[in-house]
Amino acid sequence: MTPNGASAVGFILIALAVSDPGPRGFTLLVALTLALAIVELRGATVTALRRAAVVVLPLAAFMGLVWVGFVGEAPYQIASATAGTRDAALIYVAKLCGRLFLIVGVVQLVLLRFRALTPLELIRALALPAGVKRVLVVTLSLIATLRHAIDRAHIALIAAGTLTRAASLRNLVHGWRLIQAVWLSAVTIMLGRMRDKWPVENTIARLDRTLATGQAHLFAGADRIWLPIALGAALVILLADRIGGTS
Repeated sequence: MTPNGASAVGFILIALAVSDPGPRGFTLLVALTLALAIVELRGATVTALRRAAVVVLPLAAFMGLVWVGFVGEAPYQIASATAGTRDAALIYVAKLCGRLFLIVGVVQLVLLRFRALTPLELIRALALPAGVKRVLVVTLSLIATLRHAIDRAHIALIAAGTLTRAASLRNLVHGWRLIQAVWLSAVTIMLGRMRDKWPVENTIARLDRTLATGQAHLFAGADRIWLPIALGAALVILLADRIGGTS
């Protein structure tokens, strides 16, 4: 698959997950996603699922605590002023977290499919306008900057004795200092780049020339197989529960 084909199929799968299909449709969606993962990623599928679980499980635990433990009823029951049950709240949390797990998993599948490419190579291969590509590269640069700012601020506060390496009460009390230090560090770095570094090095123009090199293939190879399958499956998924009579 090409990056454009994988992105298109991923977009279809995510759109279907967001559309909140019924039980039959969601089952078909999961089956299609697993088939794509097994064929295109093979062993890397486990990595994608593990990363999705790391993102979703803490949220699932928190939502379960709030909706099942404290509220004791689903949001739609509250809106309709009907008697709520914890079972309905549990089903609501499970459906929402299941859809989120699928969405995160699809994103990870698309990224891992091209793990041999650098982020710049992947963005350059996408058939997108130059302005959109530039925004994607700058966004990734900002994410990397934020990660470096976190590392620097954390090390500095540990060296100053404000925080400790291991979990402690001191970290809980002074955690806001880490947030403040990260924010100030990130803002300072980005202002320095935009005001001084990038204009002097002519970064934006050089980036545009880099992104313009090479030709992005729209669809090729396995894209011509997976795209029709995804589009046909989308129609079946959207109609599965309606035909089956499930609301």
